[in-house]
Amino acid sequence: MSVCVIGAGLSGLATAHALGERGVEFVCLEKAPDVGGIWRQPGAGERGPAYEALHLNSARQLTGYSDFPMSDELPLYPGHADIAAYLRSFADWAGLRSRIEFGTEVLSVRQDADGLWRVGSRDAEGEVRERVFEQVVVASGHHSVPALPDPLPAGAGSFGGRILHSMDYRDGREFAGQNVVVVGMGASGVDIAADLSRHAGRTLLSVRRGLHVVPKQLFGIPVDLIAEAPWFTRMSFAEQRRFVEQALLVARGRLSDYGLPEPDHPIFSSAVTISDDILSCIRHGSVTPKPAVASFDGDRVVFADGTSAEADAVVYCTGFHMDFPFLPDGYPVGAGGSVELYKRVVPADRSGLYFVGLIRPVGSITRLVEAQARWVGDLVAGRTALPPRDEMRAEIHAYLTGITERYGSSSGHSVQVDVGSYLQELRELQGV
Repeated sequence: MSVCVIGAGLSGLATAHALGERGVEFVCLEKAPDVGGIWRQPGAGERGPAYEALHLNSARQLTGYSDFPMSDELPLYPGHADIAAYLRSFADWAGLRSRIEFGTEVLSVRQDADGLWRVGSRDAEGEVRERVFEQVVVASGHHSVPALPDPLPAGAGSFGGRILHSMDYRDGREFAGQNVVVVGMGASGVDIAADLSRHAGRTLLSVRRGLHVVPKQLFGIPVDLIAEAPWFTRMSFAEQRRFVEQALLVARGRLSDYGLPEPDHPIFSSAVTISDDILSCIRHGSVTPKPAVASFDGDRVVFADGTSAEADAVVYCTGFHMDFPFLPDGYPVGAGGSVELYKRVVPADRSGLYFVGLIRPVGSITRLVEAQARWVGDLVAGRTALPPRDEMRAEIHAYLTGITERYGSSSGHSVQVDVGSYLQELRELQGV
């Protein structure tokens, strides 16, 4: 085999399909017993960053693969079970299953002096083997190592209830009648708070910093359709920001009206939270906003404003550490803590190593992943070539400089991309 693809989730399947279309010999290694990545895990009962209430935040027609659209019979924002079934259907339609080794965990990826890659893996029977490949594509995602406050607030060790991470959350019914504090206002935080509010006795949402909450649609149009609409992409960045901020004021008013902190930054200067539910839950009293958790006191959670509440459980929705333990040190995360990849795909100093899906867009990721996969397929098949390393390093530096100017730091934001402009970059690389 000339190529090893790591992961058979949405990104890995897109990569496998692109390679197969180009006649490239490859094998795909997947730790789970089936395709689907995070979308299959709730139904499979596995630990992972998905949960039963998980739905798409991007529109169905933009989230399906271009060659294999999602059925019109699905809702505009399908749930995890529908997405898992869709990804299984895609793998069958594209004839990918025979190229995937399920139950196979990648242990190490190392490059020899001659440029070839040695991939160590352990299969479902526990057999460890090492194989040599010309190229390696990492498409395994980056939501596997939970990030918790370190240290946890004072008193956490003697707290009488449960403390868990969103990675361990499955279904709000497990907390029926309980008092639960959800920490964090990102995508998983607002989803889990809304889900809990249907079952828990009381649901509190602890918010340290204000984030922009964006509904899934503005003016009746899915926000990811707006993101690449010609009339929107023709605007300058300042005009886009002003348009969206004004639209949000019309759609939902000020966040302080809901008891939430106002964001301390303009929109698109940090990750946004897409949700149709959380503000409605707050308005209806099923979710109560609170400030940051300051400490624990027995069976009570004490907040930064001095108030406290009895709690049976605290769910930290505080994100994930980016972790690729099987890769050489420094790839893809450099010494400064930022992901350093040419066009968000290629390390400048490691020939034959690629990353697909290591991005965070506001909107659907599928079109971007497909474009990345096609470009990688063209590179592997020799249809196109990379520029000199100095040119790649210069592009990485320029990109991270722009990220720092926009977000205040590149660390933590270095995988952020704008859908329209990034998609255009990738299409230009393919000569489209």
